Formats: sequence, C-alpha cells, structure tokens
Amino acid sequence: MELKHDWENLMKILWSLICVALAPWAMAQSCPDKNLQYWQAFPPGGESDISARHQQVVLKKKCPAIETVVQYKAGAGGALLWTQMNALPADGLNIVGVNLPHIVFQPIEGEVQYKTADITPVYWFHYTPDALVVPESSPYKNFADFIRAAKATPGKFNLGGSGLNSANHAAHERLNAAFGVKSTYVPYKGTGDMASAVVGAQIDGAMTYTAFAINQKTRVRALAVAMEKRHPLLPEVPTFKELGVDWVDGAYRGIGVPKSTPVDVRNRVSELWAALNKDPEMKELADKNGFELINVGADQMDAFMKDRTRIYTEGAQRLGLGKK
Repeated sequence: MELKHDWENLMKILWSLICVALAPWAMAQSCPDKNLQYWQAFPPGGESDISARHQQVVLKKKCPAIETVVQYKAGAGGALLWTQMNALPADGLNIVGVNLPHIVFQPIEGEVQYKTADITPVYWFHYTPDALVVPESSPYKNFADFIRAAKATPGKFNLGGSGLNSANHAAHERLNAAFGVKSTYVPYKGTGDMASAVVGAQIDGAMTYTAFAINQKTRVRALAVAMEKRHPLLPEVPTFKELGVDWVDGAYRGIGVPKSTPVDVRNRVSELWAALNKDPEMKELADKNGFELINVGADQMDAFMKDRTRIYTEGAQRLGLGKK
C-alpha cells in the first residue's frame, strides 16, 4: 500500500512538471504565426478604435513576434466594411470589429447589402453604456435643465451620434420617447468625427457612450448614463433609472471573421481574445475609459446572438425601423 501511495505521488509530481513545461508551448500555440490585420468599421478616435488600440498593446505583450495592424474601412455607419468582410481571406489573420445593435438594426432598415446572418462574430469583449452629453459651454448644467429646455422648444435641439440605425440612434429615439421631447438626430461616421462638433458646440449635445464622456471629461458635460449604478469615474452623473426610466443599455463590441473561416480557426481566434480580456492590463485600460468587459466566446455565440437579435428586433419595431 505504501509503495502504491509513493507511486501515485510520483506520477502527480511528474504530471505537474509536464504541465509546467508545456505551458509556454500552449501559449505560443495560441499566437498567430503572422501579423494580424484588425479591420475597423469606424474612423480613428472613437470607442471602437480606442478598444482596438488597447487590444493591440496587450496582444504585443502576449505575442511579441507579431504585429497587430489596425486598418480602417469606415462608412455607412459600419455597413461598408460589414458588407465586404466575407471577401477577406478566411485565414484567422483578418479580424473585423463588429458592433451590436448595429448589425441587427441595419439589415432591418433594409438599406445595407448584408444580413445579420452574414456576420460571423467569434467574441464579444465589452459593453459601453449609453450617455447623454452636452458641450462644457452649454447653459444646461444638469438633465433637468436640458429636458426643460427641450420641451419648451420642440424640434430645436440637434443631438449627434455615431452612425444611422446604430446604438446611438436607438438611444436618441428612446430619449425622445421616454421623456416626451422632440430632438433631431445628427449621424456622424463615428464618435471621432462627432467629437469636434460636440466640443465646439456646433450641435447641442450627443447621445453617445460613457467612454466618450470620460475621455472628453474636461470638454463635455455628461447629464445621464444608462447604467444600473453611477459610473465610478462620473460619480456626479445620475443614471436614467434615478431619473425615473428603466434604461440600462448601450453598445456591444466584438470581433468577427469571414463566414468561410474554419471552425477550428474561429475557436483559436476566440480563445486568443479571451486571453486578452483576462489580462489585468486590459481591465485597467477598460476601467479607465468607461468600457465594461464581457466575455462571450465561440461556445456561447449562438445563444447570445439569438437572444440579442430577439431583443433588438423588438426594439426596432418600436422605433419604426424598416417602415417606409
């Protein structure tokens, strides 16, 4: 019995040593053997670009032998790239930034050349809550001031946002409906393009995200955020729930690959992005910029997309998308 016990202990020690020896090999195997082309559907400077740059930094740390080349094909609220993504090489080296609810709303509206089913997401890595902001020079110091003025002058207020039939567009319509106001939505190619208009007070404000409100904190004033609790970096800003509306929502960001990408390659890309999200530096960067990390990998994708598609399809019907 004692000999058997010693043998079992020896085998456990040997197995531990093998696992330690194989760990670097396993990590190396998760890294691509060539540079990644990371395609963005929105221009530089917005939340999608900021998150891609975060991932670029952490990827370099994890996979020092390769570069992550961020490329841009912006237009039509992201639809320009998403329409063409299935023509990219299905090699696991061409990664495309994808966004919700955009890839559900746009096909429902019917003015894009792709369907939601044409998009193949493999990982959703974060969520950015909606936020209403105004320029720092705005006379509206809080949400009550803004709503009071908007009700007094229906149709006068212009609020910017990123893209048509996007999360910002949906949030704008929700704001109007929930608080009984009538403002005009002004779409921009991306948050980066919108920034100068808001900061320069060329428009009255924007339905954007907490990330924008935080990154432009000295130049814009956030009036409300769509979160369960106040954001720790915006402690003075109330939630819409505090203002009487059950509104916790925003934009999801993830990565997709061309539809013909083999399943094993999709899984490897998904696993690599999961490793990025687990890195402490990624959490630190996300927290600093107002991103809420989530982890939806290839194994959870079908159920997640089915649920989100149902929710956004119902929302699109309420907003009248697709009704001409």
